[in-house]
Amino acid sequence: MKRSPVTVVAGLVAALSLALAGCAGTPAAAPASTPAATGSAPAAGKAYKVGISQYVTHPSLDATVTGFKKALTDAGLDVTYDEKNGNADQATVTSISTTFAGAGLDLVLAIATPSAQAAAQAITDTPVLFTAVTDPVAAKLVDSMDAPGANVTGTSDMNPVAEQIALIKKLKPEAKTVGIIYSSGEVNSEVQVKAAKEAAAKEGLEVVEKTVTNTGEVQQAANSLEADAFYVPTDNNVVSGLEAVIQVAETKRIPLVVGEGDSVKKGGIVTYGIDYEKLGYQTGEMAVKVLKGEAKTESMAVETQKDLSVYVNKAAAERMGVTIPADVLDGAEVVG
Repeated sequence: MKRSPVTVVAGLVAALSLALAGCAGTPAAAPASTPAATGSAPAAGKAYKVGISQYVTHPSLDATVTGFKKALTDAGLDVTYDEKNGNADQATVTSISTTFAGAGLDLVLAIATPSAQAAAQAITDTPVLFTAVTDPVAAKLVDSMDAPGANVTGTSDMNPVAEQIALIKKLKPEAKTVGIIYSSGEVNSEVQVKAAKEAAAKEGLEVVEKTVTNTGEVQQAANSLEADAFYVPTDNNVVSGLEAVIQVAETKRIPLVVGEGDSVKKGGIVTYGIDYEKLGYQTGEMAVKVLKGEAKTESMAVETQKDLSVYVNKAAAERMGVTIPADVLDGAEVVG
């Protein structure tokens, strides 16, 4: 049947009204031509999962965690952390790494050499960043400092051992022997002690050494050392038991030179070294690049801390019967 023009127009108006009503009740769909997120930048609102494996609790390693997290926060990343501590037990450290390997994490931070070694062995398809590792090449974590070669890279806390040993002569010019306590099973400590022996020979100092296997042995080792001064490198077990060494140094009235600033705050006299919170932050900056896809671990060079400082503890020096020379104090950061 033939419809009149009026009937046709009325039908079109009704259809248009229904279409408008439908659009008002639902949000507009995205244009089909809108591209998906691509490239290195993370998708808006992306949340990351990061595992943290810390070998043992002590101020320096704790400070790396603080710095690391701050870097990721400053970068505006939304991160959930799974933090585990090995309590200086290698079996526990290994178990943590095995767990992290299957946890679907975006990145793992391994703090200190034993944790880094365990992570590198267990985790092969997730980026692993280490920090507080003295010699990553000797620890077999990377192929080289400039080209790590796999899924593992990070920051080294290799400290200026020779300069630290030289501080002993400044504090006690007549010193002939220096006592060093370190862990027999830590590659990082062996590297530092070797460097300390070479530096001590140049300073006319003889090294007297004692090894420990855990923190509980530090007290006995310190008591048994007969030396004119003590030097404590960045050894995880010894730094965890540093109070025992401090006590012996104060009792014997001999200077204690340490490997990093947090140990000066605890009661060592002096160091020329790194700030672990800054080192952690530097590691966090590397993590941001990895998470955003801006860098790959295999070609991301291992970094060392850019700024070193002298830290002194005047109160500790007084308790050990030592006068800190003016040339050491000049420009130093006083932490006690």
